[in-house]
Amino acid sequence: MNKEDLKDKLTPLQYKVTQEKGTERAFTGEYYQKTDEGDYNCVVCGETLFSSETKYDSGSGWPSFYDVIAQGKVKEIKDTSHGMLRTEVVCCNCNAHLGHVFPDGPKPTGMRYCINSASLDFSTRKKKS
Repeated sequence: MNKEDLKDKLTPLQYKVTQEKGTERAFTGEYYQKTDEGDYNCVVCGETLFSSETKYDSGSGWPSFYDVIAQGKVKEIKDTSHGMLRTEVVCCNCNAHLGHVFPDGPKPTGMRYCINSASLDFSTRKKKS
């Protein structure tokens, strides 16, 4: 999808976050307090990235997960912007910027995927009958 198509599809904040490596303000995102069961998908391409089963309240103000839904769904990239050393997280399918990952999360992984709500689209899981 080209930039103009993405600008038509995404809100200005979604575009800024996913395409320009922006970030939403802490405690303002749609999903940071969401507790419903379901999956969190890339807002750009729809790829399923995270599950509510690994979501937790890190106190950071952004949706936090201790693991991805499956290996190979996100790519981790060294980020030295803003005078810090961090690890950026992007969607493997479309390279959309999602957020960052830090090694201070809970067990079992010890990781905290700190993800912008603006980079995600939530889908409720269908109940098994």
